[in-house]
Amino acid sequence: MSDYECATDLEVIEMSICFIRLSVKRLCALACASTLALGLGLARPVAAEQVTLDREQALLALDHADPLRRLEGMVGLANTGGAGDAEALMPRLLDADPSLRQAAVVIIWRLWGRSGDAAIDALYQQGMGLMQSGNLPKAVAVFSDIISQRPAFAEAWNKRATIYYMLDQHDLSIKDCEEVLKRVPNHFGALSGYSQMLAEKDQPERALELLERAYRVNPNTSAEPMIDGLRLRIEAKRKAST
Repeated sequence: MSDYECATDLEVIEMSICFIRLSVKRLCALACASTLALGLGLARPVAAEQVTLDREQALLALDHADPLRRLEGMVGLANTGGAGDAEALMPRLLDADPSLRQAAVVIIWRLWGRSGDAAIDALYQQGMGLMQSGNLPKAVAVFSDIISQRPAFAEAWNKRATIYYMLDQHDLSIKDCEEVLKRVPNHFGALSGYSQMLAEKDQPERALELLERAYRVNPNTSAEPMIDGLRLRIEAKRKAST
């Protein structure tokens, strides 16, 4: 299940927005520094050129004090990382800069969609295309094929869980969500989707537990009203039973 499905165009737009926002901040800072330097008769400071980071450099940059450097690390990881690297980006979901938080959501979904095997990734893209075109039975077959070949690939389970939910096969969707969480305990999409189905099955206590877990990992959602609603349902059930 997912609360944020990102197409390639959306990823590009999101990342461009983040770069623009942070670049404007950097340019403003440089302009102030340049003005001060000229006033003091010093040399004009020169902005460092943007560099392309490899995977190891990208991982190191994620905790840099400079938000633009952190974003460069995130983009570097988006270009070079795999599904296992998504965990390293989880702290950026809590970044002080809102642009970086949104970029982290986009990149984590991108990384989760990589199996590490070119043939499997091609099948995954085929399944995504079928899913987006509404051919859900064939999409289920493709993701089931991926799961049989590469059961460790959590996002194949997650996409099949999403399709089962769309087909109103909630018990099958729940089973697949559980498989996702065995492999990626912090998968906020699976946690949120699982929570939604449990709420629909009148299990608000367990639904609240999962949704709060998802929100702790990724607070960049509109989950607060749902959390409040589940708490009210739990309180109403408690009062009704006394």
